[in-house]
Formats: sequence, C-alpha cells, structure tokens
Amino acid sequence: MGQFFYAAKAFDILERSDPNPEFWEGKRGACVGVIQMIIAGHEPSESLQEIFQILRSTTNPQAEKILRVAKTWAKESKLPV
Repeated sequence: MGQFFYAAKAFDILERSDPNPEFWEGKRGACVGVIQMIIAGHEPSESLQEIFQILRSTTNPQAEKILRVAKTWAKESKLPV
C-alpha cells in the first residue's frame, strides 16, 4: 500500500526541480491513483489532504479540475477537505 502516494510525492519533487511535462503526467497519474485507492478503501483517507496540497502547489490547470472533482466526492463522502 502507499505506492501511488509515494510516487505522487516523488513526482512532485521532480516537477519542482525540473518542470518537465512528463513529471506532471507522472504526478497527475499518481495523485489520481491515490484518490482511486481511497475510494476503494485501500488507502487511508488522511492521505487525501496531502494529495490536495500537492495538487494545489501545481501550476498546471488540470490540477484544479482534479481537485474540484475530488473535493466534491470528499464532501459527499463526509471527509474533511
């Protein structure tokens, strides 16, 4: 467990040091993977806050769309956002 979570953190660090589009793609996939694992009950919901922070620190406009969908789900599931 936690593979997507650690991958998201690693890609976040890589993207900050080098704004390569491939690093954003990796970070986006890992963040969405964490969200999917939380929905499936395989990842603790506490990870969601850190994933939100990682996505907020990104300048890519796709991050805002991912955040909007994930926040809506979290509110419907009564998770803290």
